[in-house]
Amino acid sequence: MVESVQDAGVVVTGAGGGIGAALARRFAAEGARVVVNDLDGDKAKAVAEEIGGIAVPGDASASVGDARDALGGAVDVYCANAGVAFEDGGADGPLDERSWAVSWDVNVMAHVRAAHELLPDWLERGAGRFVSTVSAAGLLTMIGAPSYSVTKHGAYAFAEWLSLTYRHRGLKVHAICPQGVRTDMLASTGSAGDLVLRPNAIEPDAVADALLRGIEEDRFLILPHPEVAGYYAARATAPDRWLAGMNRVQRTWEESR
Repeated sequence: MVESVQDAGVVVTGAGGGIGAALARRFAAEGARVVVNDLDGDKAKAVAEEIGGIAVPGDASASVGDARDALGGAVDVYCANAGVAFEDGGADGPLDERSWAVSWDVNVMAHVRAAHELLPDWLERGAGRFVSTVSAAGLLTMIGAPSYSVTKHGAYAFAEWLSLTYRHRGLKVHAICPQGVRTDMLASTGSAGDLVLRPNAIEPDAVADALLRGIEEDRFLILPHPEVAGYYAARATAPDRWLAGMNRVQRTWEESR
């Protein structure tokens, strides 16, 4: 059991399935009081009933107030997990206006809006925990998905900023960066996901396990796929070599389509 989350008021967005549902189940198993948020009200209610939690359906960006009320006035842990992914980087280039607009709103601005709502109380109390489900794409990139890659970089940068700005005032921040996870979102990545992500994909429960270990060890960066650390280091220290390698993956993908 992770003592720091026992009896904590936890909110998980995008928790109707996939990683979000796994996080909600794991927090509940650890003794937390869990709000399950999802755009799909039926899915949110189903997960909430399963774990003895509270369903707060609706847009993640607008859910903080209702979730706080449902938890009796205080959120201790907020998991910004809701996300979207599009395959929008084909032969015609990276400009699909809708995918960029939706990706910015869900993958980045929902995190910003939640933090804006939560920070006053957390800073007053000197305690709070913000969990950002980013992606290895936020550390590296993803072929065929420019809006996803760029906005996940943004989500990671925002999590870093929160941590470096407020850690001395009691805020703890965790960024989860898995590669492929066997969820509906993996299916939405299309042929690029089949090539890059599916071969080493893990179950959502493994992501939840990695997060709880990271919370227990007080780590910012959570890597359910440990090999991502090496890729991240290679990207930073030898960018041209890394880009050339990724371009080979891109060409393989193009030839397979």
